[in-house]
Amino acid sequence: MHENKETANPQKSSVNSGVAPKYSPSRFSVAPMLDWTDPHCRYFHRQLTRQTLLYTEMVTTGAIIHGKGDYLAFSPEERPVALQLGGSDPAALAQCAVLAEQRGYNEVNLNVGCPSDRVQNGRFGACLMGEAQLVADGIKAMRDKVSIPVTVKTRIGIDDLDSYEFLCDFIRTVSEQGGCDSFIIHARKAWLSGLSSKENREIPPLDYPRVYQLKRDFPHLTLAINGGVKTLEEARTHLLHLDGVMMGREAYQNPDLLAQVDRQIFGSSQPVVDPVAVVRAMYPYIERELANGTYLGHVTRHMLGIFQGIPGARQWRRYLSENAYKAGAGVDVVEQALSLVADKIPAGI
Repeated sequence: MHENKETANPQKSSVNSGVAPKYSPSRFSVAPMLDWTDPHCRYFHRQLTRQTLLYTEMVTTGAIIHGKGDYLAFSPEERPVALQLGGSDPAALAQCAVLAEQRGYNEVNLNVGCPSDRVQNGRFGACLMGEAQLVADGIKAMRDKVSIPVTVKTRIGIDDLDSYEFLCDFIRTVSEQGGCDSFIIHARKAWLSGLSSKENREIPPLDYPRVYQLKRDFPHLTLAINGGVKTLEEARTHLLHLDGVMMGREAYQNPDLLAQVDRQIFGSSQPVVDPVAVVRAMYPYIERELANGTYLGHVTRHMLGIFQGIPGARQWRRYLSENAYKAGAGVDVVEQALSLVADKIPAGI
């Protein structure tokens, strides 16, 4: 990925370009998802929604500071975009937050929700819920160095530390001692042992009322909810109680849902973008990435679900899956896949 000031989106004029937003981008966001929300994914999602806040995959402070690759690379067209950090050392977090601000990120978010063993071994993620003061110290260290928002994504509890009082104490410590005024709450607790990361997204029961209560008890904080949100109708229900909603896998697997977000969640009057036009809006970006040595399939794997529910969607997915990783595969492969579905899309979609 290379930052490039030239916008490669011919649809930019047909959406909310130049219009002052009515709501904060954090009103609706796409969750950080490891191996999924990479720069290619975010660029694609931005073609569908102008106002949604997009998140990077979680990036560790060690990778940013000591890694050989550029873990902060993104395209300016992705904005608004937030960097999610994994780490617990306040000095390292502050150093990475400064780098993120210099690169143009709109927000830095600290991961206090991932329960995987690998994350725990690095002393970050959900295990940090048991170290509220350390989280507060990390947030304060970042806030002292940057002017962009510094936020926390967390769970409602861990293991047997799952009382409402425990959650309130965590929020109170991090907000008062660290200065954090914005939290995304995954409405499940996490089991730090015995469950896989996937199981931790499904087995612990959702407790939306607990998050609603948190907003009533901390009305001065900006609180968004995450976990199990599958429709925009559900998102609007949550917004009756909270400041924001974060959607994860549903937004990824059914990305055309994002085309409705600007109108349904942000109140935009702009027309919904056409999925065929969205695919073709990706062509200049794809050409740019191919020139940089990227395989076509690394971009198109994020686009497979855009025609979900439309006749020809299966053929679209199959053709791309079978051909996008072949040597020399280019935009012509996407155009051929598009021909299998484009004429089957009902008028008005």
